[in-house]
Amino acid sequence: MPSIIEAQQRNPGGKNVNRRLRQAGEIPAVVYGPGKQARPVSVNPGAVKEILFSESGRNTIFSVSVDGGEPVNAMIKDYQLDPVRGKLIHTDFLEIAMDRLLELTVNVEIVGEAEGVKVDGGIMDIVTRSIQVQCLPSDIPESIKVDVNSLKINDYIRVKNISVDPKVKILTDSEIVVVTIVPPIKEEAPPVEAPVAAAEPEVIKKGKVAEEGEEEAEKGKSSKAETK
Repeated sequence: MPSIIEAQQRNPGGKNVNRRLRQAGEIPAVVYGPGKQARPVSVNPGAVKEILFSESGRNTIFSVSVDGGEPVNAMIKDYQLDPVRGKLIHTDFLEIAMDRLLELTVNVEIVGEAEGVKVDGGIMDIVTRSIQVQCLPSDIPESIKVDVNSLKINDYIRVKNISVDPKVKILTDSEIVVVTIVPPIKEEAPPVEAPVAAAEPEVIKKGKVAEEGEEEAEKGKSSKAETK
């Protein structure tokens, strides 16, 4: 991961100017900070992607040097991706002071294997995947670790139950649930179909037809005898 990103001052332009910039292998960017005017620059997208895909991601602190000038400490405040190709097309750098508190979002990291999952077949539901914190740039945690080893079915951990470094202040509502163990899903038994009545054998049906035929014949004979 680069410790310094080399940036070049650029003149703001429209879509055509930015398109030519990207065709040349650079992307438009902006460097700004508290009480400072935003500076439009261009940077190599590969250097920015290395930071984004590093372990600390957007919370990484690095240096930005514009036109070879004095480097300043910065973080990636925002970035844009091409909606079709997924390529990085723009980024914003926030200049920071190492002695000033920052407010930022840190991802939750689940540690261990819950007893309710391992023993009772429960399902872990991670309700909150990131937490808002406040700290100095040098104290930014890579993640907020949440130990779930002791959790049983229907147990949960709220934000107020999380332990963090005293130098880090959690800003997220303390009552918000971070993770819970829900009971396993029971499979419903398939409905029992009513038994289908067996059809009478074909032989029996024929027998009935024959009997009915004989009765009709007997009736016919009786009618003839009466006529005579």
